[in-house]
Amino acid sequence: MPIVIEDLNLRDAERQLCVHALETAGTIVDAAQMLGITRHALKRRIIKHAIEWPSRELGGLSGGAAGEGYDARGLGLS
Repeated sequence: MPIVIEDLNLRDAERQLCVHALETAGTIVDAAQMLGITRHALKRRIIKHAIEWPSRELGGLSGGAAGEGYDARGLGLS
């Protein structure tokens, strides 16, 4: 599925790519691999862009290899 970027705003494009990779891959580790970055770099972007992960649509904690989840502030979920 092609990703359509509405304008040339790099911040918005980065957020959109991260969200798409997370939704497609299902885990932080796999999404980071798709993006060609480390999982730590992806976690920093989740915090930077206030991406809610795991997504409410996916349900459950599928955020990473250890099942870590992050809220919009990037704080780990218990």
